[in-house]
Amino acid sequence: MADSVALDPVDLHLLRLLQNDARTTYRDLAAQVGVAPSTCLDRVARLRRAGVILGHRLELDPARMGRGLQALLLVQVRPHRRELVGPFVERIRALPESRTVFHLTGPDDYLVHVAVADMTDLQRLVLDEFTSQREVARVETRLIFQQWECGPLLPPAAPAPAPAPGADPGTTP
Repeated sequence: MADSVALDPVDLHLLRLLQNDARTTYRDLAAQVGVAPSTCLDRVARLRRAGVILGHRLELDPARMGRGLQALLLVQVRPHRRELVGPFVERIRALPESRTVFHLTGPDDYLVHVAVADMTDLQRLVLDEFTSQREVARVETRLIFQQWECGPLLPPAAPAPAPAPGADPGTTP
C-alpha cells in the first residue's frame, strides 16, 4: 500500500477544483485558491510527481456509444491461484465491454463493471467470455438501473482531539 502524502489546505482546494473540472486553467485555479499561477503550477506538478494526481481522463456516455445496458458481474474463479489470476484479469481488461475490474475478498473473487448494447449482448458476453473460461466457476449478474458520481476524494478528516480529563464534554476549550 502506498504511503499517504501530506496535503495542506491549498493542495486540498486545488484537488477539489480539479476533480470537479480537470480542464480548469492554472490561471483560474490560482485565482480561486488565492495563490500565484506559478505557485499553482508548481503545486499541481508536485501532486503529480507524488502520485496523488494520476492523470486526466475523458468521460463518455455509454448509452450514446451504443452501450446502453450496464451490469456488475460477480465472478468466482477456481482454483484461485496466481498463475490463473494474471491471465484472467488481462483477458477481462482487454474486453471492450469491461469498464472496471475489482479483485475482492469474500465468496466472489472479482467484480466487473461492463457496458453492453442490450440483454442479448450481455448474455453473449457472460457465456462466451466468462463462463466459457475453465477457471470461472460462477458468474452472477446485477443490472445497473442508475448510477451517481460522488463528491471529490479527499483524505480522511483528522480525528477530533480528546477532551482533557475531567473537562465537560459539552464545552470547547
